[in-house]
Amino acid sequence: MTISFTINGQPQSVQDDAGDIKLLDYMHEMMTPSLTGTKFCCGMGICRACTVSMTKAPNPNAEPIVSCSTALATVNGADITTIEGVSGGDALLPIQTAFLKHFSFQCGYCTPGFVMASQIFLDWLTTAPVTEAELDAAIEDAIGDHICRCTGYVRYQEALRETALAVINGEAAQ
Repeated sequence: MTISFTINGQPQSVQDDAGDIKLLDYMHEMMTPSLTGTKFCCGMGICRACTVSMTKAPNPNAEPIVSCSTALATVNGADITTIEGVSGGDALLPIQTAFLKHFSFQCGYCTPGFVMASQIFLDWLTTAPVTEAELDAAIEDAIGDHICRCTGYVRYQEALRETALAVINGEAAQ
């Protein structure tokens, strides 16, 4: 039996005896080329630096998952998107541009996780909009558990709020 999934649109398949291998380890050590943009930090899924996007039937919406503690068996049948696959080109996503504009990060180690969670949130806004009054609470739900050692929280939240308002108001593509 095999475990099959995609990463950034590329089909992946491993034997079921590899089901305990963590997704992050697979991306860093077993893929060619290695996908190292997703960062390893705490190794327990607490800091969320290793966040990637997972879409898995029957849920059509992407969900953020912590790849450092997610076993490959869990992603069987899923479509995984990493920081390398989120933009689909050389252009920055609006959220990445907003993070730069707001000087959201210092060292940048946590940034891939923030980008992934933020982009999932922005995509979600197109199918489940929130009001401006609900936005701050929704942003807290989306990125509030992420840990930034350089304490860029307020700047990440401000950048996501600005980008989300543009989506809510129909002013920009996310």
